[in-house]
Amino acid sequence: MGSVGLTWPWEHRISPVVHEGRSQLQLAERETGANPEDAALAAGCLAGDLRAYERLYEWQGARMKNLARNLLHSASDAEDAVQETFLKIQRSIGSFRRQSTFVTWTFRILVNTCYDLRRSRVRRKEQTQNDSEEMPKLPEPRAAVAHPSLRLALERALAQLTQHQRDVFLLYEVEGFRHMEIAGMLEISETASKNTLFQAKKNLRLVLEPPRSREAGGMR
Repeated sequence: MGSVGLTWPWEHRISPVVHEGRSQLQLAERETGANPEDAALAAGCLAGDLRAYERLYEWQGARMKNLARNLLHSASDAEDAVQETFLKIQRSIGSFRRQSTFVTWTFRILVNTCYDLRRSRVRRKEQTQNDSEEMPKLPEPRAAVAHPSLRLALERALAQLTQHQRDVFLLYEVEGFRHMEIAGMLEISETASKNTLFQAKKNLRLVLEPPRSREAGGMR
């Protein structure tokens, strides 16, 4: 599993700071998710301007790869997923109805592409597991910003979540998307996104927190 850059504690997730003097328009954009560049890219892509697609990749490409890598646990699969996503964006751009931001719409396509690749990978594994032994996994490089033992503990804890819980956790805590955006990407309600994140955090705490109560009980 690839390294995951988490911010601790989760209760203190930092929100963007609003400085005094910003216009009401800028405040509204922050609340609704509107963004002038988002709208300009949507218009350019709808008009068939290839430079708009290039700008979209420059703006969101690294973030898309990071999310895909966390969803697929493979850098090479992540590259394939992002490339396939941009092909799908070009083929289906006419279906964009501005019911969400353009970036949210593109990430929904990315998430669905990752899901398709995951299902395809499971099918391939099922077909070949009886024909050949599974090759041992090569050790991944250590995360530059996390202690190896902490990273290992986090990876093991995340592996115990349901896939849906893990996806919502990654989108919110790691990638920084809001529940409104996650709801659009995963085609669920905002309430469902919030509830899933709450359950994911609860399950992670059960795995990561030291068993103080059991230790205290053993000392009696």
